Amino acid sequence: MDDFDVVVVGGGINGTGLARDLAGRGWRVLLAEGGDLAQHTSSSSTKLIHGGLRYLETYEFSLVAKALQEREVLLRSAPHIMWPLRFVLPHAPHLRPAWMIRIGLFLYDHLARRELLPGSHGLRLTGTPYGDALRPEFTRGFVYSDGWVDDARCVVLNAMDARARGAEVLTRCAVTEAQRSANGWQVQLQNGRRVRCRALVNAAGPWAEGFLRGQGLPARGLRLVKGSHIVVAQRFTHDHAYIFQNPDGRIIFAIPYEGRFTLIGTTDVELPDGAPPPDRAEISADETAYLCEQASRYLAQPVQPGDVLWSYAGIRPLLDEGGAASEVTRDYLLEADASDGAPLLNVWGGKLTTYRKLAEDGASQVGRLLGDARRPWTHGAHLPGGDLGAHGVDFAGFTAALQARHADRPAALVARLARAYGSQAQALLAAPPGAEVAPGLFESELRHLVDDEWARSAEDVLWRRSKLGLHYTAAQREAVARWFGTPG
Repeated sequence: MDDFDVVVVGGGINGTGLARDLAGRGWRVLLAEGGDLAQHTSSSSTKLIHGGLRYLETYEFSLVAKALQEREVLLRSAPHIMWPLRFVLPHAPHLRPAWMIRIGLFLYDHLARRELLPGSHGLRLTGTPYGDALRPEFTRGFVYSDGWVDDARCVVLNAMDARARGAEVLTRCAVTEAQRSANGWQVQLQNGRRVRCRALVNAAGPWAEGFLRGQGLPARGLRLVKGSHIVVAQRFTHDHAYIFQNPDGRIIFAIPYEGRFTLIGTTDVELPDGAPPPDRAEISADETAYLCEQASRYLAQPVQPGDVLWSYAGIRPLLDEGGAASEVTRDYLLEADASDGAPLLNVWGGKLTTYRKLAEDGASQVGRLLGDARRPWTHGAHLPGGDLGAHGVDFAGFTAALQARHADRPAALVARLARAYGSQAQALLAAPPGAEVAPGLFESELRHLVDDEWARSAEDVLWRRSKLGLHYTAAQREAVARWFGTPG
């Protein structure tokens, strides 16, 4: 039976972030995920690195400040999958007065230090590309900064870094049983393997409560809230995103996506008892209609349900504090328990932007529980592919240099590989490409995704490791499925 210091349950952003941080501190770590990495909640976000401007209205200054402090830490760690993004907020005077928005943006600019991200300012929309995409009644607005992240790739990169630092990462291998004693845990894995560990970390996201109850352990109540998004043909060609205020007090985003699409979301729909399990979350017709209606209140080109090219939904596990789902805190709670035997750390809630800080705090708590506190290290560290050398965070310069170095390869292909793999794209481009399985997708890249990134199916590749599924026809997606030996 293998021995580990820590077993982490869950291969989403919090689980992989914790495994990475723990492994980097020298702990012997096993991460077990029942499906693919980022298969559910962590690939279903709005894909933003943001403080959460709307949380200022509910006085969550601590959460906003913590998230704002993390923005530039994350942007520097992986400039290939994370980058600054400017947001246009059209002013709707009947919803929020201009003075209130100005105060909010002033706080947003000054709650944390900024070096990469410019501050906010007022904006005359009429006669500008940002106004041309909107209905003519929106003549003025504001612009501010946040960031964008490829959420699923961020999870994979954390898992890769954890493995590089000594962790064992198992996908499609759930923890089926965890038995606690005074001296440690015995953990049964789905593949029949049994391991021992000194501490257990429950980072199962929407399944965190159910996992504990399944082991006969006390659990905190969670509210499971579905957030859904739609993707339509692009409604604007500039590189800014929009944040739209809705009459119900919520907001939605309209974001440039994958070059020729617009991503619109999100909803907040609380799951009732008896709802389908989180792994079967789907957008409803009512959610689609809601997103279309709210976006069409602003966009010059209305959005109809028939325009939706793709949609996705994920379940957010939020702390149960009462109130409307949209008002429940997105902050996290790390709950340590060593009162009844070996240490257990439960991860409740959280948001993508604060995953690194959550992992840092959680790894420190595990160290204290094990009686051996070890120093944090991730604050200035790069994720795999994120060290662009002399280019720093200048991703455009890095891409141009890579294209010049590989002028024999299509520029669009080199740019896509640079965006997905950063500095690791060089090795892919240097290898024999092999057969072209689908446009711009060669066997060498597929082998890398299988051998190094835990991909096991066309879905893993087309919708999580990349978003090539959006760009391919059904026949092209079927070709990728055949490469994996499975029907499309």
